[in-house]
Amino acid sequence: MTTDTARGVVLHPDALTAYERGGGARTIPLVTPRIGAGSFLNGLTIFAPGASIPLHSHNCEESVLLLEGNAVAEIDGERHEIRAGDVSWIPEGVPHRFINASRTEGMKILWTYARTDATRTLVETGDTRPILAEHARPMD
Repeated sequence: MTTDTARGVVLHPDALTAYERGGGARTIPLVTPRIGAGSFLNGLTIFAPGASIPLHSHNCEESVLLLEGNAVAEIDGERHEIRAGDVSWIPEGVPHRFINASRTEGMKILWTYARTDATRTLVETGDTRPILAEHARPMD
């Protein structure tokens, strides 16, 4: 990472720490307040073959770009088959999740939250945590 937050930053995801999300997914935070971001967060989530993340919602809008692979985007109970290059927009409070549609190949998404204090609420448990708190558990 090259840092000079007054002028901008160039990030190199391959050199950044990945954090376990569980269920075969890991996340690499990119643009965060740590580098000077004041109005949004983004990062990558990499899914192993067949991996998925739990149904959840956020306290802000989210957009997800599928970078690699084939996926199912489950948004408000409706399933959408998506492929690399497809983009979703998810309003605040709408339950959603992403599922790797392949049992043999990985999948990668770029996510963007519309605020730096974004939270994730798991539908099954109602547990709410700040997105940035999830980045406290590096992979081994």
